[in-house]
Amino acid sequence: MSRVGKMPITIPSGVEVALSGDRISVKGAQGALAMALVPSVAINQDKSSLTFVPAEGDANADALSGTMRALVANMVQGVSKGFERKLTLVGVGFRAQAQGPKLTLQVGFSHPVVKEMPDGVKVECPTQTEIIIKGPDRQRVGQVAAEVRAIRPPEPYKGKGIRYADERVTLKETKKK
Repeated sequence: MSRVGKMPITIPSGVEVALSGDRISVKGAQGALAMALVPSVAINQDKSSLTFVPAEGDANADALSGTMRALVANMVQGVSKGFERKLTLVGVGFRAQAQGPKLTLQVGFSHPVVKEMPDGVKVECPTQTEIIIKGPDRQRVGQVAAEVRAIRPPEPYKGKGIRYADERVTLKETKKK
């Protein structure tokens, strides 16, 4: 059996988990998330924990139990604490500004780039060169951060562009005569 799938998920106070047929929904202070369940994995709910049991005879059920456990654990953490991704702008004149659900970037193009944030994702700019993307859904926060980074990824010679706060860019040496 999957090592990840064996570990129970403890449900913190203030988080409600509801199982209904083939769906699981989790509500908390940061919002509510729902997901479809896999029929080959059974979920057992106690007062303050969830356990995942793979079905007998299904070859993929063992791997799916670990996957389902990880996805539900991310949902529980997202509605209780939330997820965030930090981006930094490196380059002369590169600026970011958050205006409600819109992020305006000036990153060396002839025009400012405006990125609309999807529902459930918030953006903040504590300084002009920092962007913080927050939300309860880990996958959506990561996807939005990747889309913002893709507007101007770091280039390999000077390192200018939008990068994750913990990203290291390996710079290439310039061509010698």
